[in-house]
Amino acid sequence: MQNIRLTLQYSGSRYAGWQRPEKDGYEKTVSYKVMSVLQKMTGEDICLYAGAKTAPGVHALAQTVNFFTGSMLSPGQFRTNLNRYLPQDIAVLDAVSVPDRFRADLNALSRTYEYRICTAPVYDIFTAGYTAHLFPMPHIDRMKKAADMLIGKHDFGCFSGIRKKKGTEKNLLDIRFELVRENRTSAAENTDSPADALIITLTADDFLYQMPLRLVSALLEIGQGQRTPENILDIFAGREKSSISCETKGLLLRSIQY
Repeated sequence: MQNIRLTLQYSGSRYAGWQRPEKDGYEKTVSYKVMSVLQKMTGEDICLYAGAKTAPGVHALAQTVNFFTGSMLSPGQFRTNLNRYLPQDIAVLDAVSVPDRFRADLNALSRTYEYRICTAPVYDIFTAGYTAHLFPMPHIDRMKKAADMLIGKHDFGCFSGIRKKKGTEKNLLDIRFELVRENRTSAAENTDSPADALIITLTADDFLYQMPLRLVSALLEIGQGQRTPENILDIFAGREKSSISCETKGLLLRSIQY
């Protein structure tokens, strides 16, 4: 029996997330597409274990999954055949054999998401599928003040789209704000022009369903003056509700740390 670890990259635009119950459209998920190809390759019922369960419309730069199989195919053959038969918006970057005790879902130490925002007055159409648009640039210092209140171990159930009373305490390890000046091709470009893109990076030991999106939404609402940094404490206390006001397409699973 082999334990194969895959590193996947996918565009989540046309999928209902990584995984959903069968009654909620399981066949429209990324996991279903990968599992279907693996089952045809091996003739086995394959169970995929994922390091993160991305929400509908969310992309992945590096998703980690593993599965057990009695097939004699090598990891390289799995990668080649998967890339041959999977849809073009799903790619296998790497496939390796790992010890039996490895589980992508149970052994992950932390997960990192990034949210990409074009803050230029004119939307770049060539990156629009993976970047949200918000003009003008939100107030970074206000968002940093709010981020300080979010970092640490808290009950993040108020920043989740699911209702459960247990398992909602997570440790948000880091929030970073990166100002980016996109490359321009014009020879007359002003090299002193301000940043026209913002990347917000979130790292936690784990994330609840919709938690990355709701955290980003709260930060952007604060950056736009719709909320104050102190409203983070109101959300934790249940006096206010979190919301999803940002575009899902700007969120990408960057990496999973083991």
